[in-house]
Amino acid sequence: EAQLVESGGGLVQAGGSLRLSCTASGFTFDGAAIGWFRRAPGKEREGISCIDPNGSATYYLDSIKGRFTISSDSARNTVYLQMNGPQPEDTAVYYCAAVLPTPAYCSATYYVYDRWGQGTQVTVSS
Repeated sequence: EAQLVESGGGLVQAGGSLRLSCTASGFTFDGAAIGWFRRAPGKEREGISCIDPNGSATYYLDSIKGRFTISSDSARNTVYLQMNGPQPEDTAVYYCAAVLPTPAYCSATYYVYDRWGQGTQVTVSS
């Protein structure tokens, strides 16, 4: 069964760092676009970044630009979200999602994604 599993969430102090991982099982990331989303309490789910099938980051949400970095390791079938300098407003459940080929493309719109992970909680303390 094709699954995505997020890990690396937890409690972090504002200004610290955290790295989230998204690993696929049952399918390969080859040719897929992988996005990171988050849902903060009382807010809508929002797309924060995506990496395309060529391994290039295609967009970052304005509020995280310069602080968060998306990357991929095809050998490990894993996509990462490096969170540097998180702030309390970054507190949310973070999800990764995949657009499977073909064609696969990045989007900030959640409904184009075919597979979702269960989410990992990130809490940033002030």
